[in-house]
Amino acid sequence: MRDLIDVCYNSSLFISLGFSVASSLKIKIHNAISAIPYTSWNSLLHDNTPFIQHEFLQALEDNGCVGESFGWLPQHIAIYEGGELVAALPLYEKHNSYGEFVFDHAWADAWYRAGLNYFPKLVSAIPYTPAQGQRLLCDKDKLETYAPLLLKTTQELAKSHDHSGCHFLFSADKEQQWLSHQKLFVRNDCQFHWHNQNYKTFDDFLAQLTAKKRKNIRQERQRVQKQGVNFRILDGHTASEQDWQDMDRFYRHTFQGKSGTPTLNLGFLMQIAETLPDSIVLVLADKGGHCIAGSMMFRSDTTLYGRFWGCDESVDKLHFEACYYQGIQYCIDHGLALFEPGAGGEHKIARGFVPTLTQSSHYLIDNPFSQSIEHYIEHERDVVEGYIIKCLQHSPYKVS
Repeated sequence: MRDLIDVCYNSSLFISLGFSVASSLKIKIHNAISAIPYTSWNSLLHDNTPFIQHEFLQALEDNGCVGESFGWLPQHIAIYEGGELVAALPLYEKHNSYGEFVFDHAWADAWYRAGLNYFPKLVSAIPYTPAQGQRLLCDKDKLETYAPLLLKTTQELAKSHDHSGCHFLFSADKEQQWLSHQKLFVRNDCQFHWHNQNYKTFDDFLAQLTAKKRKNIRQERQRVQKQGVNFRILDGHTASEQDWQDMDRFYRHTFQGKSGTPTLNLGFLMQIAETLPDSIVLVLADKGGHCIAGSMMFRSDTTLYGRFWGCDESVDKLHFEACYYQGIQYCIDHGLALFEPGAGGEHKIARGFVPTLTQSSHYLIDNPFSQSIEHYIEHERDVVEGYIIKCLQHSPYKVS
């Protein structure tokens, strides 16, 4: 286990944030999630969201999915009171922007051209996961108490280690609302989400669509079925080692085919299957006695998250079935309210997904481009707003 790094502040900081001089608060930076007991970390979580759970972050670290090789160095913040964990923040020192899904390449280029270092920076996010969730971990009723201390600690850590700044990506709504009032840069983007309107069957969902879109979805599903493809829906309990080997192969094929970097690995998949079995939704497609494709999803108590997919054999419309329609069916069958299939993809609109605003918050130290970045963000906000309006004009749902 790696050493802990204590972060000590004088009493004036605690007083300025409303804490007593006699407070027993202690702040630590842990460069391994294993230094924090999983029961303490998970006790601060809401909605059973899988990606922020200790087991998920532990599996990333244990299997080399984060670390120096990929430029994600854990620097998790933990706040203790009387020895008990009362607040925390998943945090990474980043030496690149890979796997963040909030693109800041233009900012990094501006720093470089000005002879400044944009990297390293600090990022509070789940690696390779553009899914909304908790970042400012604490009891639901204690956000206003501990969020200022988590933010200030992150800012002070960035300053003391010559980072260019700190960034909070895909924070939960309540947290993002708080961050938006902390004099940070707030960026807007768009994803496409599916909402369950208490549907009892897939046909109930289709009944809400226009006749043309409803017919198109039925034809796509029938086309996959006619090509002899069958599906298995598994979790960590029911998936076999061979199933995980297949999914690992599909995942690597997808990234290698796009000249990308497959950061996850079989060890990671096998570990979360053991430690988070009920959070996993594995969709495997079989044809002719062979597994030819797979889609990896996760679930919380309310939401299904699509993460990645891949295939050995090209089958017309298989991607839509494995990644979208099977997920929608799962949400209906299990009463999940929301389906977040991942970043990007206007093609999702015709399949029942609606444009949804996402936000991130950014703090930059010694920023020589403050005015330019404000203009950049204002323009970006207008573009995203216009894009969402345009997408809504193509909604597949019937107008009531």
